[in-house]
Parts: sequence; C-alpha cells; structure tokens
Amino acid sequence: MELKGKYAIITGGAGGIGEATASRFLKEGASGVLLVDLSKENLDKASKTLDDERIFTFAADVSKAEQVQAYTDFALEKFGRLDVVFLNAGFEGVVKPLTEYPEDIFDKVLAVNVKGIWLGMKYAFPHLQEKGGAVIITSSVAGLRGTAQMMAYTTSKHAIIGSMKVAALEGAPFNIRVNSIHPSPVDNRMMRSLEEGFAPGAGEEVKKGFEKMIPLGRYAHNDDIADLALFLASDRSKFITGSVHVIDGGFCI
Repeated sequence: MELKGKYAIITGGAGGIGEATASRFLKEGASGVLLVDLSKENLDKASKTLDDERIFTFAADVSKAEQVQAYTDFALEKFGRLDVVFLNAGFEGVVKPLTEYPEDIFDKVLAVNVKGIWLGMKYAFPHLQEKGGAVIITSSVAGLRGTAQMMAYTTSKHAIIGSMKVAALEGAPFNIRVNSIHPSPVDNRMMRSLEEGFAPGAGEEVKKGFEKMIPLGRYAHNDDIADLALFLASDRSKFITGSVHVIDGGFCI
C-alpha cells in the first residue's frame, strides 16, 4: 500500500491518464483523490467508473486562478491536507504550420499547459510545505524534441521542464519533490485528435507511422503512465526531484 493514508489531486482527472492514475492511487491505499477536469459530464463518468467513496470531483478551468484556488480549497476542505498533486491537464491545440497557427489557440495551449501548471503549484505549495509531498507534471516527448506543425504544444511542453526545475529548487527545503513525466504517444483521446490533425480521414495510417518510430512497437497505455506517476508519488522516489522521466518505448533513443 504505497499511498496508504495519503491525499491527492489529479488534474485532467477525467481523461485516460488521469482516470488510470486515480485507479492506481486508490488500489495503493490513497485515502482520498480529487479529480479536476473542465467537463463535469466527463468527471461524472469517471467517478461512476471508479465507483469509490474516496473519489471526489471538481469541475474547473486550470488556466483560471480563481478556479485553481477553488479546487485546492475544496481538496483541503475534504481532506484536511495534501500529499500528492498530479498536474496532468493538457490541451493539444491544432496541427498547423507556424505561419498559419491561430493566435487564440496558441494562447489557449499555453494557458492550460504552462499557466495551469504554475497556478496548480502556486496554490498547492503552501499546503505541501507543512509536511512535504510530491508534485508530478505531465509533459511529453514533445518537450524534448521538435515536432513540425505543433508549435504551441511543443513550446508548452518544453516550458514545463523549466517550470518543474524552478519548483523543485523552491520546494526542496520543504521536502516537496517535483518531477515531470514525458510520454511518447499514448493510446487515448488526445492522440486520436492529433492523428486526425496530421492526416484528416487517415488517422489509423498516422498511428501506424508513429508506432514504427517506437522501438517497442506500440503506443504507451494509460496504465503505463499511471505506474510511473505512482512511483513518483510514493516514498520509493523519496530522493528524486527536479528530474525528467521519459516513458516512450525508446522513441527518443
């Protein structure tokens, strides 16, 4: 029971990675998990699937300060403290050449993927400072390399590394560990969207092309990412902070 007695927040909690991670946290004894997502409908579905009284939900836009403060306050009200914050919410934007990329979509990607991470830490840190804890941030292999026609997403995922390292330095005196996860393509909704963006009507062919670029020959599964998040949330990683954790089946070799 690696998380026995611990309390966690998971943003992007109604998505594939978020729901899978919540399930792993519960199986490892977490006393409470708050799922945060933009869609109340999707949160209700995730809560029904998980079917556990330790699950709580809160609909919020992670790019809005007052809503981030509200979900953090809600977690404190329900749990009394925080031990783990998994900042997993993300927005892929669109697939367009940089000269054609819509400014409003660019701004939204940066707001969710970068500002949302900062805000999540800004409001969680004062509570994590009391006894220490773990912050895990979902980035991507897009944060380690370039991907043509994905200017906003790639920029945002590179930025996460800088944010994570600053937070790790500031959190260390309080035993707050901060690390980032960098998956290759994951077999979930976001990749379906990107596949369609790269080749409308031929998403399956795009998937096959990506899989050929991965030495292990497949996309990551949501559970693969959840297992790494669990490790970084647990005491097994008690001396790991400020680190980039690549989980990509060899994609970046």
